Amino acid sequence: MGDDPEVVRRNLELLAEAAGVAPASVVAVTQVHGDRVVHASDANPQTEADALWTLTAGVAVGVRTADCVPILFEDRKTGAVAAVHAGWRGVIAQIAARTVEALVAQGSDPSDLHVAIGPCIQRCCFEVDGDLPARFRGAFGDEVIAPQPGKDRVHLDLPRAVAMTLARWRVPEGQVVALPQCTHCDDRFFSHRREQGRTGRHLSFITCVPAAGL
Repeated sequence: MGDDPEVVRRNLELLAEAAGVAPASVVAVTQVHGDRVVHASDANPQTEADALWTLTAGVAVGVRTADCVPILFEDRKTGAVAAVHAGWRGVIAQIAARTVEALVAQGSDPSDLHVAIGPCIQRCCFEVDGDLPARFRGAFGDEVIAPQPGKDRVHLDLPRAVAMTLARWRVPEGQVVALPQCTHCDDRFFSHRREQGRTGRHLSFITCVPAAGL
């Protein structure tokens, strides 16, 4: 937040160059903590959504995070890819499920999906109160709740809730990889909560390549 736009542009160029894609091919949107999934061809930086997908070779879809959960999907049979931004609102709104639905509508089978859950605020640091514990318990059960001795607040496990959502939609557990790094307690990462809102954003993206046999 507050970064020089020219520096941000140059960083994107360097990242794209390292990944072997053109900077202009990286498609992103305005993220709003909802559950809307859009096709990359219908998206631009002003489009309000939290997940993008594409079947177009050479196009990359990306999301920006700084504590929220970045989720990348790949279907190695159809070649489809998707990128998802999931804060707690998106997690409880089942945006991961909406993304699976969007890919299935384009010919994917959930059993063919491979998913990476990237660095985010982990159970160790995501302390909440109010009605959130009850809402998450109702949606995912006690498995995502970690009571804190002597405290009214609890800790939530967002990556676990995402993994549970994917399992319910028949994405094989062995094809879901969740990275363990916590953006809040590991100062190598940007953290919205640690920096009280004034921080940069990570860009997580995935590029569509032709599927085998296509």
